[in-house]
Amino acid sequence: QVQLAESGGGLVQAGGSLRLSCAASGRTFSNYAMGWFRRAPGKEREFVAAISSSGSSTGYADSVKGRFTISRDNAKNTVYLQMHSLKPEDTAVYYCAADRRVGQPRRSGYDYWGRGTQVTVSS
Repeated sequence: QVQLAESGGGLVQAGGSLRLSCAASGRTFSNYAMGWFRRAPGKEREFVAAISSSGSSTGYADSVKGRFTISRDNAKNTVYLQMHSLKPEDTAVYYCAADRRVGQPRRSGYDYWGRGTQVTVSS
């Protein structure tokens, strides 16, 4: 089992920045690829970004590419999502997730999920 806890959400104006954090506990964090997902009101949950267990590979949704950066600190058991140039359409609950499969970071099929943190971008 891996327990995940997101933090760092809040209210920000369009064009602003936020950094989300996800602290992991339980099994060895460095064995897991990690991902960020989001669910906007009335929409399905969608993939945002993912990073391999070592941090050497990352992947992004087209909608956030160039604006968001995923990173991790395995010594601190934490994964981050740095968000710049935020838009009102980025408003959502953001979730981090852990994937125990090896290889390239994936966009689905994650095993463990946090409870989410709300990000609201005002226009």
